[in-house]
Amino acid sequence: MAVIAVWKCDRDGAMFENKKDAEEHDKMLELAANLTSLIEQHLPNVSENDSEAIGLLLAKRRETLAKACKGKPELLLEEADGEEENADNVTQLTATQSA
Repeated sequence: MAVIAVWKCDRDGAMFENKKDAEEHDKMLELAANLTSLIEQHLPNVSENDSEAIGLLLAKRRETLAKACKGKPELLLEEADGEEENADNVTQLTATQSA
């Protein structure tokens, strides 16, 4: 039997075969948590589930968002075309979490 080293992210339990991917995932989740806190502080009427979904979406798209802030806002729309299915998945996940 072979032994396979894996790294587990303590924030969500995700497993990775290499440390670099695990650390990148953990950083993304940390950014998502901080974005969620920012949203909740400034938009108190947004539900907790929605603010978490928004924070996670922004964290996952941080590179495109950074480019958009530097003068290429059209990049957000290009990515949005392929994101309709992912948006449905986020909506389903949010509904499942609140049930």
